[in-house]
Amino acid sequence: MTISNRLKKVGEFIDTPTFLDIGCDHALMSIYALKYNKNIKKCTCSDNKEGPLNSAKENIKKYNLSSKIKLKLGDGLDIYEKDIPTITISGMGGRTIIGIIKNHLEFLKYIDTFILSPNNYQEDLKRFLTHNGYYIENEALARDGKFIYEIIKFKKGSKKYTKKEYFFGPILLNNKDKNFYDYYNRRLTQNKIILKILPKHNYFFKKLKLKSEIKMLEEELK
Repeated sequence: MTISNRLKKVGEFIDTPTFLDIGCDHALMSIYALKYNKNIKKCTCSDNKEGPLNSAKENIKKYNLSSKIKLKLGDGLDIYEKDIPTITISGMGGRTIIGIIKNHLEFLKYIDTFILSPNNYQEDLKRFLTHNGYYIENEALARDGKFIYEIIKFKKGSKKYTKKEYFFGPILLNNKDKNFYDYYNRRLTQNKIILKILPKHNYFFKKLKLKSEIKMLEEELK
């Protein structure tokens, strides 16, 4: 089956017999996980739009997984069931994911694992979950064409992280590869461009943050 490297990595990070994929779209990640990870027995795919769920239904039938994948229409964790230990979300903004979790903080006592691939605000998401009883167990960078995506696996527990570890990711810092250097060199270039075009007499705190990030990036990418 054809599936992006990003979704493959999300699926490969799952280590529980069941999971809930929020914003499942075409359900290809869940199908991949069930086909190639024999430890996974079943899962639930949800979306807040009927169109993606209809597409998911067709794909599930195609791969003969109707008995193992449950489809649900709903927003975020609204459809969560307490016996599901793992949540996966990919392709949403980091702050959108934070909002989904904040809406149902009461479920955190049941959720052991979050596997997330946010499009932005990754640092905010790391800080939010580590401040709410989780630690970063694993991370990866997946390349799809010209884009590189972060995948972060959070487990129930507690660890303290430095500013640099929140920014780069504690696992990624210890496993630098070509994707790491390409990903963060692009971030460095973007930050320099933004700093250059900001008006001279405004955005004081934004400029301080950008300068701090640029310094960290330059030091780490030497």
